[in-house]
Amino acid sequence: MKLFSSFIFFTWITIGCNNSKNNTVTDLLLNGKWIDLTHSFSDSTLYWPNNPTGFVLDTQSHGVTPGGFFYSSNSFSAPEHGGTHLDAPVHFAEGKRTADQIPLESLTGNAVVIDVSGNAIKNPDYLISIKDVQNWEQKNDSIAPETIILFHTGYGQFYPDAKKYFGTDVKGVSAIPLLHFPGIDPNAAQWLVTQRKVKAVGIDTPSIDYGQSSDFKTHQVLMGANIPAFENVANLEQLAIKGSYVVALPMKIKNGSGGPLRIIAWLPGE
Repeated sequence: MKLFSSFIFFTWITIGCNNSKNNTVTDLLLNGKWIDLTHSFSDSTLYWPNNPTGFVLDTQSHGVTPGGFFYSSNSFSAPEHGGTHLDAPVHFAEGKRTADQIPLESLTGNAVVIDVSGNAIKNPDYLISIKDVQNWEQKNDSIAPETIILFHTGYGQFYPDAKKYFGTDVKGVSAIPLLHFPGIDPNAAQWLVTQRKVKAVGIDTPSIDYGQSSDFKTHQVLMGANIPAFENVANLEQLAIKGSYVVALPMKIKNGSGGPLRIIAWLPGE
């Protein structure tokens, strides 16, 4: 299947555009729209409360040069895990893929959105269950292998308000027991690996494990199967529950355990 993965996207959008043989790729793409699923990086970007550093943008040049032309250049520094970012499998599974080793086929593909916001907003410790996925399938269809699953908890609306998003605005180690936000039940993660053979998962919370997790078992399960995760995903409410195509390209950090992510989704036109 992977041998043909580079053709899947264009085959899919061609079907969505009534198989018009005269259209170019540009024409086909213009028939839909792109949705940005990324929070901007700035001094308000959220990182794990005990992380000693955050995103820093240093202005090196900004203005008119002696030569009479305008020039702007900055440097930046940031932890791998914060804001909209990738969790590479090696993040929680020794010997698994690093950020630069993840094939593009694992970062692009057809996606579905499973909305659990009705329960998650009422319960900040909500665990997304197998039943949640099965309920989605009963109303739609069985999730095909190699699908990217995006879980919409509704918490993206709180970003970057740390108190609402994390459950606390306390900083440091003392904040960890105070974290309250939804995540994926480890049993559901295992089911997605074995029963649905998912390509990747994404969520609009700080972590695929819920805030009160102490063993990060969902990370262990997914990463152990070389499945990458996308955290702090934005604007999931703008996506249809199915039919979108996701492109999730992280900074290609050699030997990285993750990195800043620009994730977008293409929706076909009606």
